[in-house]
Amino acid sequence: MDALNRLRQLAAVTQFGLASIPQRAGSVAAAVFGIAGVVAVLVGTLSIGEGFRQALRSSGSPEVALVMRSGSESESVSFLSRADTRVIADAPGVRRTGAGPLASAELLVIVNLPKRSTGTDANVLLRGVEDAAFSVRDEVRVLAGRRFEPGCNELMVGRGAASEYVGLEVGQTLRLGRIDWRVVGVFSARGGAAESELWTDTVALQNGYQRGNSYQSVLARLESAAAFETFQRALSGDPRLNVKVQRLDEYYAEQSRLIYRLITGLGSLIAGLMGLGAVFGALNTMYSAVAARTREIATLRALGFGNGPVIFSVLLEALLLALGGGVLGGGLAYLAFHGYQTATMNWQSFSQVAFAFRVTPELLVRGLVYATLIGTVGGLFPAIRAARLPVVSGLREP
Repeated sequence: MDALNRLRQLAAVTQFGLASIPQRAGSVAAAVFGIAGVVAVLVGTLSIGEGFRQALRSSGSPEVALVMRSGSESESVSFLSRADTRVIADAPGVRRTGAGPLASAELLVIVNLPKRSTGTDANVLLRGVEDAAFSVRDEVRVLAGRRFEPGCNELMVGRGAASEYVGLEVGQTLRLGRIDWRVVGVFSARGGAAESELWTDTVALQNGYQRGNSYQSVLARLESAAAFETFQRALSGDPRLNVKVQRLDEYYAEQSRLIYRLITGLGSLIAGLMGLGAVFGALNTMYSAVAARTREIATLRALGFGNGPVIFSVLLEALLLALGGGVLGGGLAYLAFHGYQTATMNWQSFSQVAFAFRVTPELLVRGLVYATLIGTVGGLFPAIRAARLPVVSGLREP
């Protein structure tokens, strides 16, 4: 019965407190919108890192292996000879079809293209690939036009690159290096990093940039994900090679780590500083609520209401206001940021990667948890003050 009585007291005190909210509309609105702003900034900032990470994460597959020169942190600083690429393609574990092993020896060149949004030049990855690349990366789909012809100065452009940079429409000709290249197709890659790239034939790229018979990486589709260990052991133990072998999804996970940590670190710092302001706003609101209800709280305590219900009622009101702000902020972040297309520098490859902001359910939950924390801190001290109000002096309040 004692527990039931406490619950009844809590419900009664909370009902009185919530009923007085319209009389404190200004301070309540300030607290709710303050918390909403903090949550919107937190979720919006973290959605940048999540979108970038997802763009790179979706680029890889555990059944695809990436081979680079040993010690290379990215494809752009690797070097392989033609003899190396042939040994890699013939290694055990590589999937084979009637046309041969599903392995693509690839070459990368950084080119400058003007951005549609600003007109300023940005680094874009021009990738030379072999025919097998379309089977190795089976997520690639031609959206417009056609594939490039082997040996010709023709380009396919990723969907992200086509929307981000000027002059990449099908049929356009652009000069890269000392060669005129014709855009013949646009492709998608499930939103992965390849959509930020331009693709052409490896031999055409070697000739256009005088790269001789050099390559930078080999991508191989394996017989299965379990075949990776066999493939890796064979290459690591081959005295003709000095290479580093990774699963492609693990490689892109490493590529995204630096940017993701930077964005999430800055976002958390900004949200933390804004959160301090929101805590003070919540404190001000709840102290005002306690001050406005001094006589009411004193009367309830004189009637036998305990300190516990008073404390919990003030805390509960603060949490409800904070959750309201959290829901509002999360909704605003979703509407403003989710799906927004942009591009940023991948510091591992020194080229731009196009991606879309992603406001995930996990980020929304994180925003609500942060709002709850602000509400708890903002309501705790006013709740304690309410419980400690002297009954006699409270009854004398006008």
